Parts: sequence; C-alpha cells; structure tokens
Amino acid sequence: MEVSARIDTLVLAETFVISRGASDETPVVTVEVTHSGVRGHGEAAPVDYHGETADFALAYVQEHAALLGDDPFALEEVMDRLPQQQYAARAAIDAALHDLQGKLTGLPVWRLLGLRRSGPPTSWTVWLGDPDDMARRAAAATDRFHRLKLKLGGRDGADVDRVRAVRDVTALPLQVDVNEAWSLDEALDALPQLASLGVEYCEQPLPEGDEGGARLKRESPVPIYLDEDCQTLADVAACADRAHGVNVKLAKSGGIREGVRMVHAARALGLGCMLGCMVESGLGISAGAQVASLFDHVDLDGNILLAHDPWPGVRFVDGVQVPSDEPGLGVRHQVPDPR
Repeated sequence: MEVSARIDTLVLAETFVISRGASDETPVVTVEVTHSGVRGHGEAAPVDYHGETADFALAYVQEHAALLGDDPFALEEVMDRLPQQQYAARAAIDAALHDLQGKLTGLPVWRLLGLRRSGPPTSWTVWLGDPDDMARRAAAATDRFHRLKLKLGGRDGADVDRVRAVRDVTALPLQVDVNEAWSLDEALDALPQLASLGVEYCEQPLPEGDEGGARLKRESPVPIYLDEDCQTLADVAACADRAHGVNVKLAKSGGIREGVRMVHAARALGLGCMLGCMVESGLGISAGAQVASLFDHVDLDGNILLAHDPWPGVRFVDGVQVPSDEPGLGVRHQVPDPR
C-alpha cells in the first residue's frame, strides 16, 4: 500500500473557548492510503492535552508508513505493528483503512461493521463565555439541535449562573463539560445546583487522575463522565471506580477498532458510553458517525463548528449526524469556492 500525509488547517466559524484556552483554527493531518488504485482517507486531530501535535502526527505516519504492508484488510496486524503512541495518527490510519476496505467491497463502513446506520442526536457545543452570551448562543441553536453541551470551567464562580441563564431560554436537555477545571469542593458545591437545573451529566469535572474522583462519583447527584481520564481500552477499568460513564473519542483512542473495544469493555463494567470528537472535518466526524449507534450519547459537532467543511458527506438530519450510504466513509474532498 502507498501512504501519504499532509497537514491541513481547519478554520472555525467563531472563536472556540474552553477552560484551557481559545482557538480560531486547528491543524489536522490528512492521511491517504492507496491500494490497487483505490484511495482511502482518514484524519488525525491531535489531542493537545496529551502532548500531541500535527507535526508529531505527520512524522509518525511518514516514519511508519512501511508497516502498513500490502493487505488493507489485515487491520489487526497493521495496528499491532504500529507503535502505541500518537493516537490521533493511529486513528487516521485506522480510518483510512476502513475507508479503503469499504471502497474495495462497495460497502459503507457502518454496514461493513454490521452496525445500525444512525445513532442518537448529537449535542451542540455552547462554548465558554459570560452567562448572557452563552444563553444567547444556546437560544439560537434550539431550532436545529435536540440537546446542548455547555462548556464550563470559567474559574470565576459563575459556572452555575451560566447554566441557569441557558436553562432560562431553553428546555432542551443539557450536559456540561468542565474540562478538568473544578476542584473537588467546587464540584461538590456545583453539581447539586446543576441537578436542580436538569443537567443530565457532567463531563470531566476534576483534573485527570484527581484522587477525589471516587468520592465525587459516590456523592454527585449528576452522573459523571470521564474524557481526559479515558484515552484507550487500558483506561476503561479504572474509570469504573470514579465515573458513571466514559467519553470515547476516536482521535484519542487510536481509531474505530479501539473505540469499539472500549464500548464493549465499558458496557461489561456497567458504564454509560458517550461518543465525542475534537474539532474535525467531515472526514474525522464520518469515522465517528459509523459507530455512533453503539453509544448512549453523541457529541459529534466538530464539522458543524467550521467555517467550511472540506470533507462533506455526513448528513445532519433532525439533530442526527447520519453517515453516508456510499462506500467507505462516504465523504469527498471539496475545495472551498474562492468567491
């Protein structure tokens, strides 16, 4: 198989703000794998809080391209040969091979995997801002989306006010994502108030590895889902002591194959499962959409946040990110109109 990769830049429609900072654009690595003249594509969205960058992901693909071998269907062997690092790059290779397999067989990936086509509705992310601003942006999204994800962690004592302001303008189901910004005391104070506002679950309230996690799980009236604490299959068992569910992101786990394993492990431990994403184009989001039916909750809005999606093909229908019925991942590269 021939392998190539490049760094692309995704431009956001608006500045995206979370507790760790703000961004207007994000680099991703696009991977292309060719076999018998057929091309498969995948996208690496580096997970910066685990020390990954687009440059590192690109170097990983280029350095280890020869390890892919000649059989696009030997995915297990290929992934075993690749070093266990740079998981976004591994996810891009995994997606490109799935895309290639689908194109070679004439099947969409979701059918190749024996899954249902559609999963639950995706949440829409309301990025961190002052309470009135978040309420305004939440109100503007209520006609298109069936649930909202509120970014908290302002470190200004106003997080509950942010949720209250949003609740005043919408009856949609709410979830919150704190991105590690609370202490245990702050979480124990805020979560009962968020429960009274109808928040359905809270994502990563404490810093990764915080020793207060087990206590918070016992005492929180709101289910706790772990994101930064749960990267690959090896992390799932430990999360059972500190959370009610896990957030699986293909970009941080290493791809579709590992993500499916994580779901099965989480189910065996009685954990809920959420499918998340980074800021990704339709190429990255399509990989997640192929397996979305396995999850209780879906947060696949990365491509909708963009000013221009260079890989259209995932259909947004009644709040659901529906994968294409075309072979492979079902997306095609599209250059933006310069006008």
